[in-house]
Amino acid sequence: MSKPFTVTDAEFDAQVRRSDLPVLVDFWASWRPPCRFMEPIVEGLAERYAGVVRVGKLDVDANPETAGQFGVQSIPTLILFQHGEPVQGLVGVQPRELLEGVLEGVLAANGSQRH
Repeated sequence: MSKPFTVTDAEFDAQVRRSDLPVLVDFWASWRPPCRFMEPIVEGLAERYAGVVRVGKLDVDANPETAGQFGVQSIPTLILFQHGEPVQGLVGVQPRELLEGVLEGVLAANGSQRH
């Protein structure tokens, strides 16, 4: 069972910018109810797209540098990175189907297949 990995300010470049796979990063905080609501959705995406998309979670309270670098002002914010650059950002609670559509679109453009 694949779970989201933890993204930190110190490891952001290695974990996200240098990834060969697209990376979906959930900018979140444990005290925010909408972030907790998104948790099972993000975990489901990590499992469903294991091996083709990396899914990570960045706690904005513990990692304010990276959150600030990408202009995260409201959480949850989900940003999809490809080749180290942000390609899509979504703010607030999002339905699983919308997130899957975004991921499928990037994978189709890359010629990748979901498992």
